Amino acid sequence: MGKSGIGKARRARLDILREAALHRDVRRLPVAFNGRWTRRQWAHASLFATLAALVAAIVPGFAPATQVDAPNTARTTLALSLPPLSLAKQHGQAGDSWQVVHLERGQTLGSLFDDLDLPAATMHQLLDQPGAKQALTRMKPGTELAFDLPVGGGLRGFRYDRDETHRVEYRLDGDKIVEQVIERPTQSRTVVISGTVGKSLFASARKLGLSGSAINTLTDDIFKYDIDFNDDVGSNDRFSVVVEQTWRDGELIRTGPVQAATFTVGGKLHSGFRFERNGKAEYFTADGRPLKKSFIRMPIPYARLTSTFGSRRHPILGTVRQHQGVDYAASTGTPIMAAGDARVQFVGWKGGYGRAVILDHGRGYTTLYGHMSRFGDIKQGQRIPQGKVIGFVGMTGLATGPHLHYEFRINGVHRNPLSITMPPPEPLNGAALAQFRSQTSNALARIQRVEKVIYADNDADVAPAKPAKPKKA
Repeated sequence: MGKSGIGKARRARLDILREAALHRDVRRLPVAFNGRWTRRQWAHASLFATLAALVAAIVPGFAPATQVDAPNTARTTLALSLPPLSLAKQHGQAGDSWQVVHLERGQTLGSLFDDLDLPAATMHQLLDQPGAKQALTRMKPGTELAFDLPVGGGLRGFRYDRDETHRVEYRLDGDKIVEQVIERPTQSRTVVISGTVGKSLFASARKLGLSGSAINTLTDDIFKYDIDFNDDVGSNDRFSVVVEQTWRDGELIRTGPVQAATFTVGGKLHSGFRFERNGKAEYFTADGRPLKKSFIRMPIPYARLTSTFGSRRHPILGTVRQHQGVDYAASTGTPIMAAGDARVQFVGWKGGYGRAVILDHGRGYTTLYGHMSRFGDIKQGQRIPQGKVIGFVGMTGLATGPHLHYEFRINGVHRNPLSITMPPPEPLNGAALAQFRSQTSNALARIQRVEKVIYADNDADVAPAKPAKPKKA
């Protein structure tokens, strides 16, 4: 090809390139910012700001937990002293893992072993030890038992209290059991617990350390005939009680019966002292007169009097006749108590009285109880104490509703039980009185000493003592 041909071809390629360049799409640049944002630009800016805030909050959480401290940061190290570790714990010896449990109602030794995932075979090993079966199968609620359960599992030791002064401890080593009896001495102290009634006698006395049974002795045995604890007692009235307490290892484990007590109601002092007569504990005044009355007025407590003693029209027969007793309305099944110590003279069906009981109290005094639904656990000829349940309220015989018909007789003559002067109980005399004074002298001295301190303090609060005059040289 000649030079002219090469030149034509080069020109043709240049023309093609120029044509392509002239027809290429040209992208438009955005218009220059004029100082005002559009709505879309504001939306984008808000979105980016929110994302930036989230990143700033989240990213530091992924930073390493340990950071390099600044070179100038000051550090202070404080050494804390720890309690010394016992040798028993260091060597894993017995005594470092005792678990103490108190038997609850319905629980047995077997159920405790199940709860602790201990094998029954181990329990039978323990029960085969001398005296263990009798003690561990007749436990009462509240009995304290202890299991030595090391971390490695199994039972390493077991203990229980055989009585107040002896603890039995077993050490288990495979099939071998070693028994150790630990003596735990007790101390007995005769104390006087004294205080004011406050809002509640029970709450105040319990707070001072008096047991519930001792409080019931005050209200139900000693002073129930002379003090109405529902209406007579005020918050400022005082009580003092002498009891014997048994302590062991600094813990009160038992409180004995009330030996003596005083109760001041409305400024009047009542007192009672415990003494056993004919093998039975009773409470007497300081001069040996029984606090327990020969008869209680109402054989049913808190019952409603519905018919009095005297002439009335019989509700069933319709005739006017003498009502030889009093009637107390109560629901069927309410317990009926013996009005006094007696011998059961009659128990059975008695005409219009229905099921009835007659008690002979001696010295010509008898009482009758009628219309019972059923009898108590008594039989004819039996001697029973005051307050024993002899039957239950009903409406047998001639009765329009459940109630108790109660009669009081002296030498066979009916008397009104609401107005009759009850015979006083026989006081102590002779050798019994001398023994009573000998036994109660210590309690009397203790309670008198406390009462003198109490009333001396009360007098000082009411009328401060005048300053003593200076003595002359």
